[in-house]
Amino acid sequence: MKTPVRFGTPLSSNATKVMLLGSGELGKEVIIALQRLGVEVIAVDRYADAPGQQVAHRAHVINMADGDALAALIALEKPDLVVPEIEAIATTRLMELEQAGDVTVIPTARAAWLTMNREGIRRLAAEELQLPTSPYRFADSKAELQAACAEIGFPCIIKPVMSSSGKGQSKLDGPDEVAAAWDYAAAGSRVDAGRVIVEGFIDFEYEITLLTVRSLDEHGSIITSFCEPIGHIQVNGDYVESWQPHPMPSAALVNAQAIARAVTDNLGGRGLFGVELFVKGDKVWFSEVSPRPHDTGMVTMASQVQSEFEIHAKAILGLPVNVALKAPGASAVIYGRHDAKGIAFDGVANALRIPGTDIRLFGKPESFAHRRMGVALAVAADIDTARSNAKAAAARVIPVLPEA
Repeated sequence: MKTPVRFGTPLSSNATKVMLLGSGELGKEVIIALQRLGVEVIAVDRYADAPGQQVAHRAHVINMADGDALAALIALEKPDLVVPEIEAIATTRLMELEQAGDVTVIPTARAAWLTMNREGIRRLAAEELQLPTSPYRFADSKAELQAACAEIGFPCIIKPVMSSSGKGQSKLDGPDEVAAAWDYAAAGSRVDAGRVIVEGFIDFEYEITLLTVRSLDEHGSIITSFCEPIGHIQVNGDYVESWQPHPMPSAALVNAQAIARAVTDNLGGRGLFGVELFVKGDKVWFSEVSPRPHDTGMVTMASQVQSEFEIHAKAILGLPVNVALKAPGASAVIYGRHDAKGIAFDGVANALRIPGTDIRLFGKPESFAHRRMGVALAVAADIDTARSNAKAAAARVIPVLPEA
């Protein structure tokens, strides 16, 4: 992988250039972290004025699932590094470009390809790496889905093989819900609406995100480090609250780190990975992995010495990272509550009067009732207080419709 040994000046002939494919709230924070290091950043998204595009040096709007359009943009900009920040990308074309030596993809084009598709990463974890996972089947039609659900048993979870943030995901309690689940999964899929995964339930106590970092040591060798585990609550597959550190037995943490290391070692490259795991006692099951900062990891903007975004930026540039915890912290989502463009927010000052809190408003140009428009952060002496303060701060931020 290409490693900058010298950092140039943005917008000059010697600039170190990074292109982000996907420029939402997570990408925005990565862009800010890169720019603090004097990196020239190009933000790409499927719609104009995405959060990351508002702070980047340049912005482009394309269909990133269109391989020709993606290749043409890379040829135009000639970035040193291409950093996928979402799943809906022409990853097969990225692999071709990487193999031809035309681009360096973070962490690798293969990692982006495997993790874009739940089938690829699940088969890698369960069948190749022999890691513990929930029972699963894949289906390409309503009839196959009906059979797969009957084999897995109810209740079960249905997810499109290509989606993110809970889109198209549903919980089924009986066979009469299969047809509706198939239609919902098709509507929520970002790329391929014709294939779903059926997951059986695991009797777990809690789930965590283990932020796993592959970076370079002083000798140029890859080393793996782990942030403190992050606990979180999800509703319909989308995170609404997270906290760090999540307490867990030392044996469970060792098992979690071993699973995360096995998956990320196989994916290769450099950067931060969000590894999702189920835990019960000392037992740990692999769920999913994102080869990029994770939404539940937004808590690290308050809880860690370096946020997950700073860590990702430094790791991909070959720089040392610091995964140390600063203080117990929590995050809580601020929803749009309205379907409208250009909404406003009241109550921010009132929210920040809660001790140890901070607010991030993402600047998304269009709001939906259940769209994540911001996040409240809090640090405290203990997790319970941090969680309570983060939720209270989020509740004080009131999205309002634009004035006529």
